[in-house]
Amino acid sequence: MTTETSGSLKVIYAAIAANLGIAVSKFIVAGITGSAAMMAEGIHSAVDTGNELLLLIGEHNSVKPADAKHPFGYGKELYFWALIVAMSVFSLGGGLSIYHGYEALRHPEPLQDPTWNYVVLGVSALFEGYSWNVSRKALNERRKPGASLWQTMRASKDASVFTVFIEDSAALLGLAIAALGIVLGHALDNPYLDPAASVLIGLLLVGAAFTLARETGGLLVGESIGADATRRVRDVFEKDPAILCVAELQSMQLGPDEVLLTASVQFRRGMRIDEVEAAIERLEKTVAALYPSIRHIYFESGALRSAMG
Repeated sequence: MTTETSGSLKVIYAAIAANLGIAVSKFIVAGITGSAAMMAEGIHSAVDTGNELLLLIGEHNSVKPADAKHPFGYGKELYFWALIVAMSVFSLGGGLSIYHGYEALRHPEPLQDPTWNYVVLGVSALFEGYSWNVSRKALNERRKPGASLWQTMRASKDASVFTVFIEDSAALLGLAIAALGIVLGHALDNPYLDPAASVLIGLLLVGAAFTLARETGGLLVGESIGADATRRVRDVFEKDPAILCVAELQSMQLGPDEVLLTASVQFRRGMRIDEVEAAIERLEKTVAALYPSIRHIYFESGALRSAMG
């Protein structure tokens, strides 16, 4: 197990522990007080708990060794399950919260003592904040100087970490919306504000689901390592004495810490086979030192023919 995988599992386990306890407490209080916003929050936390279990499946499957059927390994399994999580957040989290809020708006429950709602919301904020902070620290480990946390999340290739981060960010905002709906509902003696908060929480989750789907979908269909990283790798090739020119470099993310790179380059003409082999080995070591995640480099056959022509 790599250090990155270990860090991802830590983030997932922290999220499971937080969401499971929160979901149970929210459902109990929602049943006692009849709060639609609290019921929406309970649904949200229950869905998040299930989602983290799906991410564990993805983490487990993604580290299986390569075989004849999958010669580049199973790294994209994680992206597949992260996409399933996005669909779950959209349908179960967002959809059920909106539906429950809509039904409560049609038939609002009489206002009851909100004390336990506030207690659970406060405790939930502490647990969610802890889980969010674990995922934030994991993202910060790869944060480039001057980059915002949002930019770091967008650039991350570790679906487990950025999925938990997005879910927990939505959860914290959802708690704030639920608290505001309950407070205003009792302050104004208006039973419609609580279920309205439930609808808003559902819309928030739909937005989080679309963000997750966009990030994981790009990785699943074959996202590159990015323009900046590609430019640095190109510099490595162009500075090597065996390379005359670099026509094209193409990369694809195979997993959080595994990248495939293909190189269309022109070697110096007249090189012996042992010189070409030495140049390739030198380039592979230099690129690996710069970006350890680039584990596979393939050279276009035309480049090799021109070198020994």
